[in-house]
Order: sequence, then C-alpha cells, then structure tokens
Amino acid sequence: MESPFRLDIEKVRRFLPHRAPFLLVDRILEIQPVPHPEGVIPSAGVGTRVIGIKNVTYNEPFFQGHFPEFSIMPGVLILEAMAQVASFAVYPSLQGASEQTLKNFRCILAGVDSARFRKPVVPGDTLRIEVEVKQCRGAKLYVFQSLATVDGQKVAEAEILASLTVQN
Repeated sequence: MESPFRLDIEKVRRFLPHRAPFLLVDRILEIQPVPHPEGVIPSAGVGTRVIGIKNVTYNEPFFQGHFPEFSIMPGVLILEAMAQVASFAVYPSLQGASEQTLKNFRCILAGVDSARFRKPVVPGDTLRIEVEVKQCRGAKLYVFQSLATVDGQKVAEAEILASLTVQN
C-alpha cells in the first residue's frame, strides 16, 4: 500500500494549483513531518523534510529559447520547483481538510537567499529536490533550506522564504 506521504502526479495536481507549463513537480517521494506545537492549519514544524522529483524533458516549452544549441533548465524555474516542493511541508496537516480549505491553500514565494547554481540541468535529467523547514516566522512565513541534485551531484541550493496560508 502506498504511503500517505508518497504522492503521485494526480495527488500533486490536487494539492498544487499550478498547471502546465508551471507545474514543476512530478512526484513527492516522501514527507517527514515534525508536528507543530500549536497545530495551526496550515502548519509544519521546524525540521519537517520533503523530497520531490521533477523529470526534465526536451518537450518543456522553455527549451525552445533557453538555449536552442545548449538546452539548460533556467535557474529561476529550478527555484520555482524548490518552492513548489517546499509547499508540501504542510501537506500532512491538511489531511482531512475540507475541499474548500484545500482550494483556498496558497504558497506564495516571498524571497530567495543564498541561491547557487552548480551545474546545468539538461533534458533527460531527473531533478531531485530536498527541502527542510528551517524556521517558522509567525504562523504563515516559512524558511526552507533547499537542495537540488541530479544523479547525486549538487546542481543548485537556496534558502526559500514562502508564505503558506489558507485564504478566506
């Protein structure tokens, strides 16, 4: 039986509001939750970890112009994929939430610090993204340490700040 925190593309699509070409997560491999003491929804405790996958294919629309002779995934899209994976840190706390709550869930990118790109990501690569909640500032602003690898080699890292809220 599938673990409740191992999510295929259909479960990813139900949780994230993004659609092609901006849905940049194909699978969530695992979520290791740490309970948040207040139990506020959405919530994720410091130390919660999420691992997600983005399969990079030549059919992605950005490869037509970035760059035709040497196709590489734009760094800004790697950062966006990191933020999308990070939003799953609150997934366990939203289990059993109403359809309306899930519909109103938002992950808004608030900042990126210390971004470094180590190697190009090219068609055919499987981008493995690991994020960990490093800090919760108030009930809504989260700081994530993010790492992206391809075949075990670091390709990018960044500190992602995101507002995770349920809009009324």
